[in-house]
Amino acid sequence: MPSVLVTGATRGIGRATVKRLAAAGWDVYAGVRSEAAGEELRGERVTPVVVDVTDDAQVAALPAAAPERLDALVNNAGIVVGGPVEAVPIAELRRQLEVNLVGQIAVTQALLPKLRAASGRVVFVSSVSGRVATPLTGPYNASKFGLEGIADALRMEVAPWGIRVVIVEPAQTDTDMWQKADEAFDEQLAAISDGHRALYAKHIEGFRKSIPRNQKMASPVDTVTSTIERALTASRPKARYVVGTGPKIQALMASLTPTPLLDRALRAATGVPRRPPTG
Repeated sequence: MPSVLVTGATRGIGRATVKRLAAAGWDVYAGVRSEAAGEELRGERVTPVVVDVTDDAQVAALPAAAPERLDALVNNAGIVVGGPVEAVPIAELRRQLEVNLVGQIAVTQALLPKLRAASGRVVFVSSVSGRVATPLTGPYNASKFGLEGIADALRMEVAPWGIRVVIVEPAQTDTDMWQKADEAFDEQLAAISDGHRALYAKHIEGFRKSIPRNQKMASPVDTVTSTIERALTASRPKARYVVGTGPKIQALMASLTPTPLLDRALRAATGVPRRPPTG
């Protein structure tokens, strides 16, 4: 049976992907951040592997923890850091990039020798946010734009060994990350200064109002996991898979819309005021 390692398997898309692939007959190595989380996932075809993608020692230990033959890697681990670019603490920006970008490549580097031996496949779970930036999500956008760029380079570099590199781009997905988006946004705001919260009060208010609308638009997680499975099993996979009709339209319109018009639409959608606050 084919084998795959999935990072970020504790919850959300990663957890659902582990279950889907195991049910389809894959031997799944589930990357989790704690042994307790791993035991919740352990099953007949699921072997937990403790790995924090930002921990150099744990990443270096991955080849020994993975099977002798590794057919695929799904880089899914990720976090969201938000807030106005001016206000985001630099330490939080670094954390965003370390998890969503640097950590993904560290894991890929560690496992490429095994994937090369199997002429395997690498799937990066990116986002439509890796194509279209929106106000107050700049750090997340930066991580996903960067991920897509480096994945494109990797796809061309490893082609001589028959390794396929695929990007999967979901949008809003019905997982705990989106279900608890209000709480997460409050935590992110707590990290910025009182002065910046006052300066960007209208932006914050507008963004908060957009959260319920985005939650209603969230796609079922099965839609994403089925796309990941297709990216892993297609004999001639696409370089990119956009998940869902709405995101496909969004990505197409963004590519065709002049920047000033796109900016205006995205500012309106996220509640960015037309004028700075007075007083």
